[in-house]
Amino acid sequence: MIWLIVGLVVFLGVHSVRIVAPEFRQSQIDRRGLNAWKAIYAVVSILGFIILVWGYGIARQDPVVFWVAPAWMSHVVALLMLPVMIFLVASQVPAGRIKAAVKHPMLLAVKIWAVAHLLVNGDLASVLLFGGFLAWAVVDRISEKKRLRAGLTSNPVAGPVKWDIISVVGGLVVYVLFVAVLHKLLIGVPPIIGM
Repeated sequence: MIWLIVGLVVFLGVHSVRIVAPEFRQSQIDRRGLNAWKAIYAVVSILGFIILVWGYGIARQDPVVFWVAPAWMSHVVALLMLPVMIFLVASQVPAGRIKAAVKHPMLLAVKIWAVAHLLVNGDLASVLLFGGFLAWAVVDRISEKKRLRAGLTSNPVAGPVKWDIISVVGGLVVYVLFVAVLHKLLIGVPPIIGM
């Protein structure tokens, strides 16, 4: 369990620098340059991600179970994951109407993903993992609203509908790949019980 917690602290910690220490972040960018900051950020993020995945795998071998979801709940999660994939793609392309309406599609995707996975994973490791990501996404969204009010950032402006089409089609492709192959390959369990 300790490695899962270390991984979460490192991964979510580096993703929280802008929330808790914006002056530090800016001083590092000013001192080292934006590309160097991005490189450090990427290396620490990848390291944290590797540790948390490894720690989660270890913690799942001897689970402390709080609840067991009914089998049909995996279908609810599968349904919830569809907008997650669309929002993830929308977060990576220029703004269309989806990105402009949602404002922060990546954060919304993380929130839905975390809640969906908490519905079907009632063990301590999963509560720490998905609950940690959910808490981080909520705090980051609140922080983003404060930066918006302070004029430090702005919401995306709606662009051409082609970006919405790309988001939906791309999200559907990623969704099908995850349901059919990737979830079992990467996570080790089928996304829908009975598959």
